[in-house]
Amino acid sequence: MLLYPNAKINLGLRVMRRRDDGFHDIETVFYPVRELYDVLEIIPSDRLSMTCYGLKYDGDAMDDLCIKAYNALNMLCGGSLPPVSIYLHKRIPVGAGLGGGSSDAAFTIKGLNALFGLGLDSSTMKKAAAGTGSDCPFFIDNVPAFATGTGTDLEPFSSSAIESLSSDYEFRFVHPGVSVSTKEAYAGIVPRNLWEGPWTACEGESCDASMPHGHAADLRSLLSSPVEEWKGRLVNDFERSVFEKHPEIKAVKDRMYSEGAVYASMTGSGSTVFGIFRKRPFSL
Repeated sequence: MLLYPNAKINLGLRVMRRRDDGFHDIETVFYPVRELYDVLEIIPSDRLSMTCYGLKYDGDAMDDLCIKAYNALNMLCGGSLPPVSIYLHKRIPVGAGLGGGSSDAAFTIKGLNALFGLGLDSSTMKKAAAGTGSDCPFFIDNVPAFATGTGTDLEPFSSSAIESLSSDYEFRFVHPGVSVSTKEAYAGIVPRNLWEGPWTACEGESCDASMPHGHAADLRSLLSSPVEEWKGRLVNDFERSVFEKHPEIKAVKDRMYSEGAVYASMTGSGSTVFGIFRKRPFSL
């Protein structure tokens, strides 16, 4: 079985509070980007194995999220899941905020479900995916979603602006050659419930200046406004600290705007920057 796990971007990302369990509650909209994908092949085998190609961190392939996804699903199936050989060709950069590893894991679960005719519904697959990473459940349905909690509480989200992204705009991605770990990104963040006094986490005259304690325009309302109005208002809270430590990432965002992007942002906790550009009319 051949599958194409796609990337995702975050449209806005707000870190709301640190939880008692050490994780953080967030608000964001996950948006699938199908133009950027890995290649995943799952074949029935006499033993569980995994081989990785392409862009991949150094390490034991058997520690990969795909194997963790297999084990989570196998546990859910009472240990009855047949063994497989997994082949993964990485095209989505690692540690880039694009959710590549989470997508690989979720597509592994969906692929195993189809390959062995398990008949699992979306809710059950999301339960298995949740054990492998916060972003993983999103890739089960793989549609734009408003995410809260640690990113696993998902609600399908759409607006005219969101729908226009695939028809009227194109995405450009730049990975600046540095990786930002999730641990590193969260180490520099100040959750919104701890903000003291007005703190502007964005730039420009159109900025949505955040009020004390993080009260700001509703994220869903912002994403219902035209894409051209997102600049300076739709923010990723990680940018403030990540840009201070990695100015080369901010330079990429600035260049996106200089090249005509209507909106640009770091995605997730970094380090990839995406730009949204209006499509040019086709002419002969």
